[in-house]
Order: sequence, then C-alpha cells, then structure tokens
Amino acid sequence: MTDQIDTILAGLDRYIAALNAEDSAAMRAEFHFPHYRLSGAGVQVYEKPENYGIEIFHARADTDEWDHTAWDERNVIQAGANKVHFDVQFTRYRKDGSVLGVYKSLWIVTKIDGKWGVQARSSYAE
Repeated sequence: MTDQIDTILAGLDRYIAALNAEDSAAMRAEFHFPHYRLSGAGVQVYEKPENYGIEIFHARADTDEWDHTAWDERNVIQAGANKVHFDVQFTRYRKDGSVLGVYKSLWIVTKIDGKWGVQARSSYAE
C-alpha cells in the first residue's frame, strides 16, 4: 500500500502544480469524473472533464490576491485497494508570501481502470 500512497501523493502534487500554473487540462488529469465537491456553498457536481477548470477556482476563490496554493498536510485516514481518504490542509498565498487562508478538507481518491484520481472533496474553502 505504501507504493500506492506514494503514487497518489504524486498525483496530488501534480494537481497543486497545475492549479498554480492555471493549467485546466493538467488539473482535470488528476481527477475522476463525475467529480464531487462539498463546501459551504453546497454540493457541486462536475459531470465531465470539460465542466471543471481554473475558471471554476477563480469564480469561487479570492483570486484578486491569490498567487499560489501549497499543501500543509496530507494524512491518510483510511485506505483500501481502490479508495483512499485523506485529511488534508492547504494554504493559499499572496505573491508576497503572506497567507490568504488556511483550509482543512477531506479528499477521496479512487482507482478506476488502473488510474488513481480525486473523486470527491469536502472542503471548508470557498
């Protein structure tokens, strides 16, 4: 299972790198669809890859000041052969390195057709 966790963590790293590069295609490559996001704003369902991209992030996040996001924590809560639950925390930063916000979240990563991808997120971030 350790090798699988390392593979999944690498995918999560690729997602954050893609977010920071504002690369929608690379962001979508780390997700499975339909993709689910639960937040204070309700439940969003992205049925197909073309329904999700950097514009979705910009529409809900404080992007006037946002420069990049970084992982603080990624802890495995439960792990099985085809699904892993992560307790994560990430920080959004301004260009000068000051913090915009720190957010806790639950990410569920699933293995479908041999590929690990984020299937669902439950976040306190907008």
